[in-house]
Amino acid sequence: MSATKETKKGSKSSSNGFTKEEQAAMKERAKELKAEAGAKKKKVEGEGEVLAKIAEMPELERTIATRLHEIIKANAPVLSPKTWYGMPAYALDGAVVCFYQSAAKFGSRYGTLGFSDKANLDDGTMWPSAYALTELTAAAEAKIAELVKKAVS
Repeated sequence: MSATKETKKGSKSSSNGFTKEEQAAMKERAKELKAEAGAKKKKVEGEGEVLAKIAEMPELERTIATRLHEIIKANAPVLSPKTWYGMPAYALDGAVVCFYQSAAKFGSRYGTLGFSDKANLDDGTMWPSAYALTELTAAAEAKIAELVKKAVS
């Protein structure tokens, strides 16, 4: 009996030479590829929205937010940029992990880099979940890179 003919009950070859099981597997893979393409498109669109929000910020905050964006992308590429309450944010599987809150948006004295409860920053019974940012020094950038890596670990 040919390998493309019936090999077990219900596995008959169709007119295109593939078994029902092979056809089902190909359909599943097509769904997966479509979902992956949609996720990539959404990530690109999200990045555009984040960059547009950053562009609206006053110069100092725009500089900080732009550099934060670069640091987060470089150290946690699994995060997808998106806006969250009109702020630049970065999500894992749709859940926000970290975000930048502009001082100008809320009339506060400084902008903050915040982490949601989805971030893996737990350290004992108490740990910081937001950091004031007035400028980005080399030391601050290194600390942010460390925090972002830990947040997605």
